[in-house]
Amino acid sequence: MGSYFSAERFINVFPKIISCISVNFHIVLWSMLLGTILAIFVAILRLKEIPVVKQILGVYISFMRGTPLLVQMMIAFYGIPLVLGNVFMNLFGINLNRVEPVVFVEIAIVLNEGAFLGEIFRGAITAVPALQTEAGYSIGMTGAQTFFRIVLPQAFKVALPHYGVDFVGVFQNTSLVFTLGVVDVLGKAKTLGAATGHTLEGYLAATLIYISFSLLLKGVFLFIEKNMKNGSAPAI
Repeated sequence: MGSYFSAERFINVFPKIISCISVNFHIVLWSMLLGTILAIFVAILRLKEIPVVKQILGVYISFMRGTPLLVQMMIAFYGIPLVLGNVFMNLFGINLNRVEPVVFVEIAIVLNEGAFLGEIFRGAITAVPALQTEAGYSIGMTGAQTFFRIVLPQAFKVALPHYGVDFVGVFQNTSLVFTLGVVDVLGKAKTLGAATGHTLEGYLAATLIYISFSLLLKGVFLFIEKNMKNGSAPAI
């Protein structure tokens, strides 16, 4: 087995691979932040059932939930410069063909999360008793104040378990970004394997990194969920 796996090689490549974890977390944090904001608006618009907008959102959600994330990344990477390249060049002087691939990866994940989290938030919002909304109105709050100060915090508490699972899933899905030339954890493992001719050590290191950080993120969300359950209900 020594010819296939070497502990010395593993120890050598591990620090090089884990140094790229910042790329993965950069993608996750920005994608989840923007994706969450988009998802809230998607959920609100879905609940309002505005004609035409309802149909557009239905197509958007069906596409995002019905196609693999990798396909969406490819469409964003190749399609956005093709469709919007001239517009960005003429208006902003930006050549989209020179934009870092990670930007298109994040756009794809944001749109993907907008669809998936949008449905999660929509269900969570409908789970909040209507009496909470009526209570907000009764003390003079506007519709927006009632929603953002009373309904949304309670809806987020309902959605938190699914949100945590989705967050960990996005972290694991960052393993796809190396296919577009982004040097993340898996991309670094592949690069080192190609350079040295020994791939097992690098992929094993990447596996341990993904498992460790996935469990860490899961633990963080379980801790938050436990504290929120023990906390008091939002004050009206």
